[in-house]
Amino acid sequence: MSAASIRRWITNALNHIGLRDASGRLLTFQPHDFRRIFATEAILNGMPPHICQLIMGHANINTTMGYKAVYPEEAINGHRAFLARRRDLRPSTEYRAPTKEEWEELLGHFEHRKVSLGSCARAYGTGCIHEHSCLRCPLLRPDPTQLPRLTEIRDNLLARIDEARQQGWLGEVDGLKVSLSAANNKIAQIEESARRRPTELGMPTFRDIAPHTISPRTGPRPAKPR
Repeated sequence: MSAASIRRWITNALNHIGLRDASGRLLTFQPHDFRRIFATEAILNGMPPHICQLIMGHANINTTMGYKAVYPEEAINGHRAFLARRRDLRPSTEYRAPTKEEWEELLGHFEHRKVSLGSCARAYGTGCIHEHSCLRCPLLRPDPTQLPRLTEIRDNLLARIDEARQQGWLGEVDGLKVSLSAANNKIAQIEESARRRPTELGMPTFRDIAPHTISPRTGPRPAKPR
């Protein structure tokens, strides 16, 4: 198997899977990326770094450690120590167990966030500052199951805009257009979330990763040195 064939197979597999990066472009793998994957998996599963350095052919162990795409233990311990020092500076009452009344108040707050079109994502302990105009509110997280209700609201807004234009209620038309734009945005959010489904990679079986036959060597055998 040539290197070009392996690259082509990998590219075709990634295109078929449809994995994309944060910008929405298809992922591409180069042979060098698999060296990083190997170094990460090997060291993460207990291989000593100096052994991994010899296997990968690095002249400096720092190069091998740079290939390891995981946080070092010292960085994690340092971050935990920083959090512990910060907590020592805060009043101890902030870290006490909540009372039953406080817990009920917390649960009740989130219960009051539920509306017919979804749930409100405003910060805890804050009231609604948009006069409960949930359709126009950017903090509303629409529920995908309420798509028929949103569609009905949008159609009703279109009919009301036509009626307002016929009656000459131009101020009403401007207000209804704002609600219509918000309804279209909520519908677009639901449709976009429905398209973003997790990619099922599957689990390869032994038959997929193990060769079944061994091709015999063709051509004359090289002469043994005397």
